[in-house]
Amino acid sequence: MAQKFDTLKITAGYNPLEHNLAISPPIYQTTAYDFKDTQHAEDLFNYRVPGFLYSRVGNPTVSFFSERVKALDHAANALAVGSGMAAITYTLMNLTVGGGTVLASPYLYGGTIDSFDRLFPDLGVKIKLSQSILEPENLEAELTDDVKAIYVESISNPNAYLVDLDRISEIAHRHGIPVVVDNTVPTPYLYRPFEHGADIVVYSATKGLTGHGNIIAGIIEDSGDYSYITKERYPQFYEPIVMLGGNSIIEQFPENPFIMRAILVYLNFLGAALSPQDAYLGLIGLETLSERVAKQSKNALKLADYLDHSPAVDWVRYPGLSTSPHKALADKVLTGNGYGGLLSFGLRGGKKERDAFLNSLSLFRYHVNLGDSRSLIVNSPDTTHSELNPDEKALADIDANLIRISAGLEDADDLIADLEQGFRAAGLL
Repeated sequence: MAQKFDTLKITAGYNPLEHNLAISPPIYQTTAYDFKDTQHAEDLFNYRVPGFLYSRVGNPTVSFFSERVKALDHAANALAVGSGMAAITYTLMNLTVGGGTVLASPYLYGGTIDSFDRLFPDLGVKIKLSQSILEPENLEAELTDDVKAIYVESISNPNAYLVDLDRISEIAHRHGIPVVVDNTVPTPYLYRPFEHGADIVVYSATKGLTGHGNIIAGIIEDSGDYSYITKERYPQFYEPIVMLGGNSIIEQFPENPFIMRAILVYLNFLGAALSPQDAYLGLIGLETLSERVAKQSKNALKLADYLDHSPAVDWVRYPGLSTSPHKALADKVLTGNGYGGLLSFGLRGGKKERDAFLNSLSLFRYHVNLGDSRSLIVNSPDTTHSELNPDEKALADIDANLIRISAGLEDADDLIADLEQGFRAAGLL
């Protein structure tokens, strides 16, 4: 019988019987691994047998972590890497060899858009930010022959906009284009992109997935459907590789070409490996994923409702509010476990009031992470999205007065009291 989510988050990807009966997964703190003999070494280097040879490209503890997240998302294959940005970058580089266009949502983390502006043009890749992401009926006209991927956040940072992934995927797949989804904000506890048509899912595991603000990590997963990998659009998967005995990636790994190419090319040569210690902390964080995200969602809804009725606030964006334009879609596609811990609001007044408000808070922590067990607050236009130019900010609805909250696990009434005194300190109440 298939195990359920709360069992998988504790047991998936690790068998104590294979590791001296250790109930907690061991930290394999080793650079490399002995070979049994010369034939074993040859087989490992040619990927004819499974195993580990060097921790930059594979480590048991790191594999436990990626396998557990894979189980939670019902993915076909997964790879853990050293950061969320590495997961995003390796994924898009894997799809855009030789150039092309990525059609992307404008409603993204600022660092992602900054990489689109500064990194990918140097690789001959054009990133087109499209508002059709929220209006899929207009998307088809933008799917030209050079589009190699569609890239979205399932619930966006910082505005908590929710995309209609089912519709986006339906349109993209008619054109043989894969859909890449950053599922960092909701985590698989609230939303499972593969059930809605995603081909590839990435995470900043730094955030809600592990939830304690103590590691930097990323995850790449795929659906197992590689019908989009045609020789015409993605010839990089068909090129012969010497170390594979002249086979191509698609020949050697027909059931796992996307992840294996990411390992052999990008993890191998660019080297953003996740450390075994961080993988272990990630495993421990996953054990409380449901409990954390459920409480964060409950707190966020209560905070959003308070802010929605506060005279100190111009507007609130949170998909759980009855007034949200995303509420109906959220109720349709989310798992029913909540709406997430992320929300944003517009603070009345100007810079003087904003600074007085933020500087007076004592319970909310003022920094740029999200998904933490602690409640966090930040002025996104001047921090997490400060890299965006004015046009990009306007396109992404990053208003000058936007404040982002990542709800934690404290008592919601105490958090509301902290906001209340902050508004008073700023002269807004």
